[in-house]
Amino acid sequence: MSRVAVVGIGHSRFGKRTDVTLGELAFESIKQAVDDAGVDKGDIGNVVVGSAGGWYEESLPAVVVNEYAGLSGAGTMRVEAACASGSAAVKAAYNSIMSGETDVAMAVGVEKMTEVDTPTSVELIGRAGSYVWEFENYGMTFPAYYALYAVAHMNKFGTTEEDLSRVSVKAHRYGAMNPLAQFQKEITLEKAMGSPVVSWPLKLYDACPLSDGSAAVVLASEELAKKLSDTPIWIKGVGYSSDTANLSRRDDYVGLRAAVSAAAKAYAMAKVAPGDVDVATAHDCFTIAELMAYEDLGFCKKGEAAKMIREGQTEIGGRIPVNLDGGLKAKGHPIGATGVSMAVEITKQLRGEAGKHQAPIRNGVGLVHNIGGTGHYAYVTVLSRD
Repeated sequence: MSRVAVVGIGHSRFGKRTDVTLGELAFESIKQAVDDAGVDKGDIGNVVVGSAGGWYEESLPAVVVNEYAGLSGAGTMRVEAACASGSAAVKAAYNSIMSGETDVAMAVGVEKMTEVDTPTSVELIGRAGSYVWEFENYGMTFPAYYALYAVAHMNKFGTTEEDLSRVSVKAHRYGAMNPLAQFQKEITLEKAMGSPVVSWPLKLYDACPLSDGSAAVVLASEELAKKLSDTPIWIKGVGYSSDTANLSRRDDYVGLRAAVSAAAKAYAMAKVAPGDVDVATAHDCFTIAELMAYEDLGFCKKGEAAKMIREGQTEIGGRIPVNLDGGLKAKGHPIGATGVSMAVEITKQLRGEAGKHQAPIRNGVGLVHNIGGTGHYAYVTVLSRD
């Protein structure tokens, strides 16, 4: 069976992008990825667009993206898996090559979330769970969902508000090194701790921002990838899973069952263990989400995530550096773009092209952890230089 590699990457600046339309925003990353791969647009047999939608004016984003990028005629579709839409797009593009449909495919993630006001955005994100039961009946929003997990984790394992804020401080430190990040300024622990409460114990600096942005990856079959690139980054394993829409039907609130399952599948397919991972991106829509990811991915035992952040184990030079691009927390979280953005970051890391935030690479293995909703969807992707 042929392998599939990332051979081209592109990434727009994240933030409030009133300067571009949706098509223009997507094109920023598409052009970079096509140029990086060294392919002709006519070689791309399939373009998969990840976008949750609802925030911007286009109801058919895939065809708009293709037309503006000069890719009309290629196969195309839009995929949605809430905040994991980008990783779902990468998986669909990967599938189209593995099935033999095409030798070159592209995954594009794009979102423009700042075109609506905050209350509208809160409702749109709130609809990602069990809308009728939780949002309509009880007024649950996504900060409230993750606050449930934070309180459960604090009660069971002794995790503190300071531990949550340490995740934010780390994110902003690395965001300050990333010229494409939405937030490029470091913060102190005191500033994070003193920010307004959003949904206790989560504060303003525990939450990622609303963002506009795009990212793209060009994938190629094994034979072609070796011709196109001296440093193809292979997709070694993809695991995915889901959980109940209604949170009241879950067993506990100290981790995401779908993430645990997705990680196990990805590790098995890639034939690696958590300790083999050199660098990772984790879905830190809220700071508690990153701490739970450490445990769900097997980077530490259950209840030891706070120890990891306190000891700097997820910093450059630590045991497993995580979110060295600033993560969702500081880089930004344009929902459909996030999973593709994570794949771009890990590709840069494994190529040794991450600049100021480059991690030491020993085993040549990187990992993408992308969650949709509150564990409603989960995708874990293992990439490798070998």
